Amino acid sequence: MKHPARWWRAESGRVRCELCPRLCLLAEGQAGYCGVRHAEGGALFTEVYGGHGGLCVDPIEKKPLYHVLPGSRILSFGMAGCVLGCDFCQNWRMSRMGEAASLRDATPEGIAEAALASGCEAVAFTYNEPVLSAEWCLAVAAAARGRGLLTAAVSSAYVAPGAWGEFFGAMDAVNLDLKAFSDAFYRRRCKARLAPVLAGIEAAKRAGCWVEITSLLIPGENDSERDLRGLSCWVARTLGVETPLHFTAFHPDFQLRDKPPTPVGTLRWAREMAMGEGLRHVYTGNVRDAEGGTTRCEGCGMELIARDGFQVRTHRLQDGGCPRCGRRLSGIFSPGEGPGDPRRRRIPPPGVLPPGAPG
Repeated sequence: MKHPARWWRAESGRVRCELCPRLCLLAEGQAGYCGVRHAEGGALFTEVYGGHGGLCVDPIEKKPLYHVLPGSRILSFGMAGCVLGCDFCQNWRMSRMGEAASLRDATPEGIAEAALASGCEAVAFTYNEPVLSAEWCLAVAAAARGRGLLTAAVSSAYVAPGAWGEFFGAMDAVNLDLKAFSDAFYRRRCKARLAPVLAGIEAAKRAGCWVEITSLLIPGENDSERDLRGLSCWVARTLGVETPLHFTAFHPDFQLRDKPPTPVGTLRWAREMAMGEGLRHVYTGNVRDAEGGTTRCEGCGMELIARDGFQVRTHRLQDGGCPRCGRRLSGIFSPGEGPGDPRRRRIPPPGVLPPGAPG
């Protein structure tokens, strides 16, 4: 799956990768920090183009995207590798470059057609860091959009300025990780820095993406009142008070197994604090919490969408708005969006792909 890469320049007989903020300077034959992009013959190549690490039909709420076509399905797939080095990675098997050997061949058109045949309304680049396979994501996104599908990415937002516009411009919606509001946390736990993440999130907003933010709360690491209040204030001030913020529970995994799972009470406390800072849509995830999964009208407070895990149980939107006061809900909704939408009855169960799909 070797393919010529973009976002690089020659420098002093080496190759400077300009895709992520690490800006790796590579000698001949050397791979970057990600393990995915390497220098060869004075040029840069990527090892993750033209494949997938598994196709799955997911509820769109699983991304999580709570304000994008609620109750619909999305075709999700990933590649391999990551630009971060998080010791608490919850999906580390796909974020390691060694998984590239198990990727299956695919074409952009094949993935888009599989999404349509599966009754999906969108394609998601997820599971690992999609920025690493930006060339491939752009090709798939073009094929998907050409067939009327939405495109979505789940990303760390650790992207260099030169790639901001094109990558985020190819996405209709993104869920971006803001792992902590602390540079010390990013340096210690992610081998990265906070400032480029904040800049990347702002770039996605400027590119016109619908943006939702996720923060995984690790007990004793990034769940202090100071950090969570700072994070919430930044989201409200920079992205807007209607931006959905998801606080999700940590489970011990990968190299960080000496921390306990996040208590439900911590998530609820963080949610209340963020709403106290003005955010209107704050959710809890990776736990069963009815109120933490409920979307309410920004005007009158009516329950519009109630969720049980990733499943939508109540859907009261009418034309994307509140049936009681008429206020539009912020997000991406179809014309006529509502509980009687016949599309909802044609969608297959999660994990089902049609015969012959590239899964």
